[in-house]
Amino acid sequence: MFTQLFTQLSIQLISQKKKMSDLEAMLKVPEVKHFTFDKIPDLTGKVAVVTGGNNGIGYITCRELAKKNAHVFILGRNVEKGQVAVEKIKSETGNQKVEFLKLDLKSLKSVKEFSFVTIRIGIQEEFGVNHVGHFLLTKLLLEKIKASQPARIVNLSSHAHRFATEGGILFDKLNDPSQEASSRYQQSKLANILFTNELNKRYLKGIQVYANSVHPGVVSTDMLNRNDLTIPDIFFEYSISPDDGAITTLYCATSPEIEEKNYRSKYFEPFGNESEKSTYAQDENLAKRLWEYTEDLINEKLPQK
Repeated sequence: MFTQLFTQLSIQLISQKKKMSDLEAMLKVPEVKHFTFDKIPDLTGKVAVVTGGNNGIGYITCRELAKKNAHVFILGRNVEKGQVAVEKIKSETGNQKVEFLKLDLKSLKSVKEFSFVTIRIGIQEEFGVNHVGHFLLTKLLLEKIKASQPARIVNLSSHAHRFATEGGILFDKLNDPSQEASSRYQQSKLANILFTNELNKRYLKGIQVYANSVHPGVVSTDMLNRNDLTIPDIFFEYSISPDDGAITTLYCATSPEIEEKNYRSKYFEPFGNESEKSTYAQDENLAKRLWEYTEDLINEKLPQK
């Protein structure tokens, strides 16, 4: 019996070590960067619309796009913080074509008004902000994006999508307050990838609009200090700076390789390297169901006039 117990404990320890080793491999970023800021081409004449651009990864993304002469629109809820970011980027880059536009991704009414006030619409905030708001914003801007070909759409996901619950997305529990915050976050990040996949399939075939999703890395931003998430210490050990965290987004948004290699529905990790999606993130039926669910939800919460 002692031998059997010892064997079981040994197997458990080996399994735990393997899980830790796999996690370390997933979190560790390469020492050599495939893409860097200096590889961003001149963006004169290009327009960039960035949500959450007043701090963290979003701010760095806007700053670097402005450095390369893009006309940058920062979208966010907080007007005061947004204007501070605008003035700071103008000062740092010399580019005066940087503007702030108020947008509350919690509010479908706000998203619709932006696309040419805030109301609470009964959609769980994590899922609403991370997926539903961006879904609607992208659809409302899609004709303008198509008209500006060649163009890019970059959706910020996370390796957290790989830990999504069995079934991928629990449609009947998305508004359940008893769901753990980590589970809600994981499902919302999975939704980002599924949305990107289905967007390409439905609207972007045969045209020069390239939609991809990214894992920016474990970035040292306010995200790591969220009180509602239990984040293991190992994540802090492998965290990277906001500057490094913006590189993969900027790769997908600006690198000539995206068009040259016809990258569509791909998933990238630091620093501009293609990465594996989870099985659920490759599920075409799940992507289709999410799309239809989201459209029905928007039509319910934001009736057409």
